[in-house]
Amino acid sequence: MSITVNFKRIGITEARALISEAPQNGLQIVDIRDEQSFQQAHIESASHLDNGNIEEFIASAAVDKPLLIYCYHGNMSQGAAAYFAEQGFTESYSLDGGFEAWQVE
Repeated sequence: MSITVNFKRIGITEARALISEAPQNGLQIVDIRDEQSFQQAHIESASHLDNGNIEEFIASAAVDKPLLIYCYHGNMSQGAAAYFAEQGFTESYSLDGGFEAWQVE
């Protein structure tokens, strides 16, 4: 039995490049950390997602535009990126190192 990886893990440098191209590529950024952490600091233009608003996001998001997902350390975002890919998102990215790495870099 083989496992299909339907999302891509990217590092901080690649994520910054993707973000800089956001006006052209329509990048959507999703923060899946807790609400309090999101309120304290987050990547500019990120949306906070949790179990309460994920279905609404999926219904209104552009599945043909790139989607960057991040969490605290880059572990939970891998599962979320795979989930979004299963929901039809064609470019689903998980940020390696998560927001902790983003803040340091």
